[in-house]
Amino acid sequence: MRQDLAHLLRTRRFVPLFVTQFLGAFNDNQFKNALVILILYRLSERIAIDGGILVTLAAGIFILPFFLFSALAGQLADKFEKSRQIRLVKLCEILIMVLAVIGFISGGPYLLIGILFLMGTQSAFFGPLKYAILPDHLKPGELIGGNAFVEAGTFLAILLGTIGGGLIILTAHGIAIISISIVLTALAGYLASRAIPEAAPPSPELKLNLNIAAETWILVREALAPREMRLTILGISWFWLVGATFLAQFPALVKIGLGADQQVVTLFLTIFSVGIGIGSLLCNRLLDGEISARYVPLAMFSMTLFILDFYFSLRGFIIAPGPLTGAAGFLSQMQGWRIVVDLLAISIAGGVYIVPLYALMQARSRKIARARTIAANNILNALFMAAGAAVAAAMMAAGLSIPVIFLLLGVLNAGAAFLMSGLSA
Repeated sequence: MRQDLAHLLRTRRFVPLFVTQFLGAFNDNQFKNALVILILYRLSERIAIDGGILVTLAAGIFILPFFLFSALAGQLADKFEKSRQIRLVKLCEILIMVLAVIGFISGGPYLLIGILFLMGTQSAFFGPLKYAILPDHLKPGELIGGNAFVEAGTFLAILLGTIGGGLIILTAHGIAIISISIVLTALAGYLASRAIPEAAPPSPELKLNLNIAAETWILVREALAPREMRLTILGISWFWLVGATFLAQFPALVKIGLGADQQVVTLFLTIFSVGIGIGSLLCNRLLDGEISARYVPLAMFSMTLFILDFYFSLRGFIIAPGPLTGAAGFLSQMQGWRIVVDLLAISIAGGVYIVPLYALMQARSRKIARARTIAANNILNALFMAAGAAVAAAMMAAGLSIPVIFLLLGVLNAGAAFLMSGLSA
């Protein structure tokens, strides 16, 4: 029977959580990108430090809490009632955003980077809660659809937050507008979280291990022990490495490789985010609610084919002489349209690839340790993204171009697809 996704948008079992996570992802990226633009164009000059170094530091600071606190977050999510914890996390977000307003007004870059660490911390605690509570409220046949909405919503929130934060912060009243927006968004997220139904804790007798290093090792080791879960988590982590690499390289690729301006960066972000959303919803149609990874290898091989064509499209693009071209000028070349189609196809395949893996992780993990399994997944996601950024930086330092980085990524993705074929068998 064909699964109707629309009913999820009419049920309290799903809508409050969806709205809460959407607003959280939007606020993360709104604040992060506003801070990055502010550092690059204003704050770095004030303290005479290279803006690129500060931006790199900011990216590392945001991801650091996922290594430090995911183990504790997973334990808490398994031990205590989840909806109450979500509300506490959202209350913390309001306080953090009030501190961010103080940081924006004072203009202290180190204070703002410290607040970015706090934002990363609340995200690290929210992650295991939002994914572990889904199977508590959704039926097995609804998990694919629920995750499809969550992934589509997440990338739409990333898009809107990134564009909004970047475009507004440097305008005449940009700091005031962003300050009001981040506080109101955090408040709206808390109000939405109050409607999330309760979910009984699966392991109330669990004894908390506050040794971060030891518990992180235990979580990762136990989560990766079953072969099916190991392939699932590694597959999710690889997706985030690929996605993060694409998103991180767009600005430099557009300016240096295509001779285009911020309009084309925005176009690429929009195409990529919309494509993930389309692929996520398409996955539910393909699987009809069945929790299965059978389309994952095919989606990954499709990604590889279009990444390779993306590479050749970039090589064939002719940079117009003169100032940086806008979106209209970029699309005046047929090669520009080919690049856009490749990017859309890559992201659609990515949506089909990632949704069933999250559903598998939720459905096949042990209920009493589901949040800890998701926490282990978050740790490895962060590790893969950090490693991907480091390798990409090393490649560029060695003189390799961004298109070549994408070429190598496509080849490696084919190898990952072969490994993932064992999951669908």
